[in-house]
Amino acid sequence: MPNLAFESFVARRYLTAKRRQAVISVITLLSIGGVAAGVMALIIALAITNGVRNTLQRSLLGATAHVSILEKELGVGLEEWQPLTDKLARIPHVNSATPVLYSQVLYSGPQTGQGGYLKGIPDTAREERAELAKYVKQGSLDRLRASADGFPPILLGAKLAQRTGMLLDSIVTVIIPNGEMTPMGARPAYPRFRVVGIFESGFFDVDNTFAYAALDDVQRVTGVAGAVNSIELKLDDVNTALDVAAAVRPAIGDKLTAQAWQEQNKTVLNALKMDRIVAVITISLIQLVGAMNILISLIMMVMEKTKDIAILVSMGARWEQVRRIFILQGIYIGALGTALGLLLGYGVSFAAEKGQWFRLDAEIYGLSHVPFEPRAIDAVWVSAAALVVSFLATLYPARRATAVLPAEALRYE
Repeated sequence: MPNLAFESFVARRYLTAKRRQAVISVITLLSIGGVAAGVMALIIALAITNGVRNTLQRSLLGATAHVSILEKELGVGLEEWQPLTDKLARIPHVNSATPVLYSQVLYSGPQTGQGGYLKGIPDTAREERAELAKYVKQGSLDRLRASADGFPPILLGAKLAQRTGMLLDSIVTVIIPNGEMTPMGARPAYPRFRVVGIFESGFFDVDNTFAYAALDDVQRVTGVAGAVNSIELKLDDVNTALDVAAAVRPAIGDKLTAQAWQEQNKTVLNALKMDRIVAVITISLIQLVGAMNILISLIMMVMEKTKDIAILVSMGARWEQVRRIFILQGIYIGALGTALGLLLGYGVSFAAEKGQWFRLDAEIYGLSHVPFEPRAIDAVWVSAAALVVSFLATLYPARRATAVLPAEALRYE
């Protein structure tokens, strides 16, 4: 590997020396600024996409299953679910298998009615209850185990409670469309529940439509005693959900299907992935602007330093060394801009996350603010990309420098 001490010294002198043409210094500063702006914008954009994805993922997985066992065609519920639950719990990566019962209902409160889902969970669902307990902001999850004053207990989502006007310890009427069977057919049921807790997961759709009750109570009020319509699996690693779903399908038979959380939320995840790709492509154009500034700056510097190049060659410098001088100038510009961009990008990202600078309407976006989650790995590939682009921008000016004819340049000196 060649010793670059001479080339590095000359390159630094050329960058820091006073110019006869001030425009070259201005373009050099613009080159540094262009690289810095591109790196900063890319780091911030990646921090936002990472933050949105991870925040939504945490909210989703905190309130929903990692893998759900469902009927392929809507029927009376899962048959022989108790032995199936025990079987699923023994599959690798499965921490728990919980039988649950979902019912689409209407919640009637003192202010207004609100459609949503009533989810029954058994007392033995330790994993489910432990996760749900993290989000309880009023009341207690322990009160969900026993009836209060003859009313079965219920846990409401924060937005659902707010919309319907329900408070802690108030009574909410749950309208179940086909809750009772009569000789004339099915008719609505109007069971009343005591609100023993209010939870807030941070995911708007869950907080706005979901409520939890004991599995026995939901089975009783819906008229499907002993039935469940889903078995929910919690895993030790959420990233294995697709593999676990594929592994359980042979064990559950042809009438049931297993859906991983990625499949259930495919639309949202694909949209986030596409947003990330678009952001990277769009903001990378700023890097190209910085590269063009480097190209122009070095070309003008070669024109200004023609006599200097001729003198260096006359004193014994090789053309390869001259080429490396201008390549190093471009790399120094790119490195300085990259370092400045990383400092600004990560600084803004951490400050914006801590201060929650950008507030959002949770009803529209499902998030209360724009989350920033910068990752160290992004700095590696963003820096590498910026330096590669800066290096490519030096190739033509460096080649142009080697085309200088010393005799012609020094003829009238």
